[in-house]
Amino acid sequence: MVGCNGSILLDDIGSTFVGEKTAVPNQISVRGYEVIDKIKANVEKFCPSTVSCTDILTANIAGASYWTVPLGRRDSRTANKPAANELPSPFKSLDNIISKFNSKGPDTKDVVVLSGMVSFHCHKTSIFDYVIFSRSKSKQNPVMSLLFNTSAHTIGFAQCFTFKQRLFNFGGSGKPNPDLETSFLKGRQSVCPDQTDSYSTLVALDSLRTNRFDNGYNKILVNSSGLLQSDHVLSTDNRTASMVDNYSKYPYLFLKDFGASIVKMANIGVLTQSGQLDQSFKFLP
Repeated sequence: MVGCNGSILLDDIGSTFVGEKTAVPNQISVRGYEVIDKIKANVEKFCPSTVSCTDILTANIAGASYWTVPLGRRDSRTANKPAANELPSPFKSLDNIISKFNSKGPDTKDVVVLSGMVSFHCHKTSIFDYVIFSRSKSKQNPVMSLLFNTSAHTIGFAQCFTFKQRLFNFGGSGKPNPDLETSFLKGRQSVCPDQTDSYSTLVALDSLRTNRFDNGYNKILVNSSGLLQSDHVLSTDNRTASMVDNYSKYPYLFLKDFGASIVKMANIGVLTQSGQLDQSFKFLP
């Protein structure tokens, strides 16, 4: 949580070391660790003690837009569960979310284009798919260059409890959020009825393009059909509405800005000198 250092991969060790996997935002959302296990094992066969787990995480793929990513990160030897518990939440205000992004470096534009990329605890999808490596050389050192893609809320699911209040009791009014498009509202009410056994039911964030990485979610927000309140306000707040509107109209602009923003996020708190570079990342050596 301190930065892009792979600390989320570290397991708890009794009472002597507490990792971030059991932080509330991660515990009920993040999964796919076993995929990283397999990737790391395969990479070690060809490049032993060369590619860090953090670089593998940075190269997670779930879509169809590509950009070059600097590599050479090392893995953290520490974790910060209290900080992980403070990840941006879909229940918080836009001011709160922008503030948390700003504290790490990203600006308001990054908040809009990366919305959902951070571990909002609404998600319950695999965060890792596969990695594509290609050899290249820089003037300074031989490096692994990599093309990768990923997704914000254009791909993924949300659990009903993260948006159900919008469907039945918005702001304690006993009524749905009046901003929601009528057919969208009725459809989500049928999938997430107002009863406790539907709290963990999964609903696609973009039901029309569930597995496609594009600007579709921005179009949904413009049409008042976004699941999460934290996303909906992006299309209504004066600071962000014009950006959402532009991304909904110009897919190339969205893909270009997303690539720049995700590279910026992947450079936060990077370890290049300290840290570890081992065959396993689940446990501290």
